[in-house]
Amino acid sequence: MAEINNKKGILALSPLIVFIVLYLVTSIIAADFYKVPITVAFMISSIYAIATSEKKPLAERINVFSKGAGTNNMMLMLWIFVLAGAFADAAKEMGSIDATVNFTLNVLPSNLLLAGIFLAACLISISIGTSVGTIVALIPISTGIAQSTGTDTALMAAIVVGGSFFGDNLSFISDTTVAATHTQGCRMKDKFLVNIHIVLPAAVIIFIAYIFIGLNIHGPEKIEHINYIHILPYLIVFVTAILGINVMAVLTLGIAMTGIIGISRGAYDVYGWFHSMGNGIIGMGELIIITMLAGGMLEIIRMNRGIDYIMSKLTSHINGKRGAEFSIALLVAVVDVCTANNTVSIITVGGIAKKISDRYGVDSRKSASILDTMSCCAQGIIPYGAQILMAAGLARLNPIYIIPYLYYPFAIGLMTIFAILFRYPKKFS
Repeated sequence: MAEINNKKGILALSPLIVFIVLYLVTSIIAADFYKVPITVAFMISSIYAIATSEKKPLAERINVFSKGAGTNNMMLMLWIFVLAGAFADAAKEMGSIDATVNFTLNVLPSNLLLAGIFLAACLISISIGTSVGTIVALIPISTGIAQSTGTDTALMAAIVVGGSFFGDNLSFISDTTVAATHTQGCRMKDKFLVNIHIVLPAAVIIFIAYIFIGLNIHGPEKIEHINYIHILPYLIVFVTAILGINVMAVLTLGIAMTGIIGISRGAYDVYGWFHSMGNGIIGMGELIIITMLAGGMLEIIRMNRGIDYIMSKLTSHINGKRGAEFSIALLVAVVDVCTANNTVSIITVGGIAKKISDRYGVDSRKSASILDTMSCCAQGIIPYGAQILMAAGLARLNPIYIIPYLYYPFAIGLMTIFAILFRYPKKFS
């Protein structure tokens, strides 16, 4: 394959640069992240991507953009967004969120709420192997707790997002684990042993930090009467998710339960149930538009070989084992920024990461762990990643406001850098 020169490479990546400048830089200058709507920033960046793409007919460029916006993975995410919105509003309208929040406040001491939510997110995500399913289950409850205790909603949302990546990174049934071990040719068990050495210290440190941060949190003096039957929709969502049932089936079952319980208990009639679901779906509209625009723009970048350019640049000056491991870490993180999908980024760079590992003697278990951990780190902090968009949509927040509180994704990235620098864990380095 012909080498990409700097001019073509930078031009291929320029839509992402336009988005960053248009949204992040202008918002920072204005000191207001609502000043430039993220949908508008993606729309302008997408138009720019199509306009500056390789010399192909306009219709073909638009087709490429549409293909990226409507991939199988993208459409699956959109369906999850629709179902999550319908479930969240139907559950809220019937009092399910209030009942679950009151139950949580009654069980957990106020100063352990943050740590408790983080621990729950870690345990659920490692059980089901998906960050999105964890976020769908916990965000409505965590935001309800935030409102009841006067805690920053963005902080509570970030706790759930962070904890959700614990399982996304470690679980044996996570697609990132499958992709990382398959591309590097090692067993899941062996990759887990390396991975747990890197991320468990980060999880413990963050858990302790949340205990200290939560010391000043005070729950309401009087907790309202708990309608335990109203907790049932969320209980069913938790149980079925932990049993490993498909997240779409989980949400569909949850929606059905809100209708059965809500109508039978007089929370709303059939039309009220329909109306609450409709409001929830409409509330996800901006999230769906952002996801499709981002998918289309990133597909244009891929077609113009922007990702190939990144890979060639990051692998051109490798020197020794540390350099090889750093290049693998940086490679998968940068490609994740350009694809907004940690599994896709692992599959994209997995082959070249394996060649680097073989050439410089990097243990396949260590390279698989680096691929998985750094892809989750990058995915956990980009504002247009599915996880942050889902959390922001359910919490009714701008995704940018969640990012400063994402302690765990930043922590696992930092621990991975330490593991490379200090050749840790020794047995696998």
